[in-house]
Amino acid sequence: MTPPTPTPIADRTLVLERVLKAPRHLVWRCWTDPRLLAEWFCPKPWYIDNVELDVRPGGGNAFVMHGPDGETIPNRGVYLEVIENEKLVLTDAYVKAWEPSENPFMTAIVTLEETPEGYTKYVATALHWSLDTKKQHEQMGFHEGWGICADQLEALAQSLNN
Repeated sequence: MTPPTPTPIADRTLVLERVLKAPRHLVWRCWTDPRLLAEWFCPKPWYIDNVELDVRPGGGNAFVMHGPDGETIPNRGVYLEVIENEKLVLTDAYVKAWEPSENPFMTAIVTLEETPEGYTKYVATALHWSLDTKKQHEQMGFHEGWGICADQLEALAQSLNN
């Protein structure tokens, strides 16, 4: 019996790309400082709290997402790759150290590239475990929600002092 052909990763990927009018090191700070992450990470009126970040390969991240109708969604994950001011790779496939998640959803890759104007080319990629989880993420409003978050990230980074 021949195993089924896996779905190509490109078919399970969602991408948001834009130029943020803020310096790359400040965008990085917004991703790696727990207090700052809480200010922009969810489209308002959603918010996160109880943010814990151990930004290093193998380090954990955790927060609780809250919705306007009383929704409470705990989130935990692990950083797989960290290149300061350039790249973060994190996944919910693990909840801490190398303890597997019961219900993995995606791996996120965030890249930051300095533009000639001193801004940040921001690319946020969501790699999903299956076509179903990709479709679920699209239906949850990936493009709109992550776009709103990118706007909030840009505004926060612009407001920070170097």
